[in-house]
Amino acid sequence: MKTFSLPYGKEFLTCEIPESRFRGELVSNMHHYKPARSQEDLVADALDNPEGSVPLRLMAEGKKKIVLIASDHTRPVPSKIIVPLMLAEIRRGSPNADITILVATGCHRSTTMDELVNKFGPDIVNNEKIVIHDCDT
Repeated sequence: MKTFSLPYGKEFLTCEIPESRFRGELVSNMHHYKPARSQEDLVADALDNPEGSVPLRLMAEGKKKIVLIASDHTRPVPSKIIVPLMLAEIRRGSPNADITILVATGCHRSTTMDELVNKFGPDIVNNEKIVIHDCDT
């Protein structure tokens, strides 16, 4: 038997495949990648220099209501880094805009308070309007 350890959430699952069915293994080296700059710097640069679009702050100019769609607790998106920088950019273009963060759960269960804090950080959870999508309503 060939034994594999697969990432699953914050843990790993072990799986076994008979040698007769094993043809090869593709191993990612992504965990060795080290960017030249911090995540914050990379996101800030992307917001200042978007590909094929005007900057977010210009898109926000004159807008009164803005919805920022964010992934739910099942996606490993660094929202603690991305969302505060996006909110700052939106407010640069429209300081008084009414901003709602819509957590896109799709058909997943609702995101818990602990998961919201883990995803966005306590400042965002305590100070921003967050709506969690519910596909059953």
